[in-house]
Amino acid sequence: MGAPKNINYVLTDKKYNDIIIEALPNKTLLSLEEWPMPYEKLTQNQSKLIIGTKQTLRALKRSEIAEVYIAEDADHRVTQPVIDFAEDLNIPWYAVPSMLELGTACGIEVGTSTVSIKHE
Repeated sequence: MGAPKNINYVLTDKKYNDIIIEALPNKTLLSLEEWPMPYEKLTQNQSKLIIGTKQTLRALKRSEIAEVYIAEDADHRVTQPVIDFAEDLNIPWYAVPSMLELGTACGIEVGTSTVSIKHE
């Protein structure tokens, strides 16, 4: 299943859907089987990655970004400006479970709160 543009997704386990729907009413919920494999996409686009919140914000200002990935365990005071800016620009963003997993998918040995992929 491909991810449609301009829709925000949250990866979820079916047993928690009620809680997540309450907290995130405007998100499209996907089960693990339906998830569009963000980590695979990140590992396949290493040369187009922008890693980090500050770098992503700068690239968003320059209209260089196709999509954004946000770690759910990151400080929301840090990531919320990226989410807000991406939504203002109609750039899709995806929530992923872990900063460490996000960093690993990008080929770095530390976690990261925000990663974006540049336009083709």
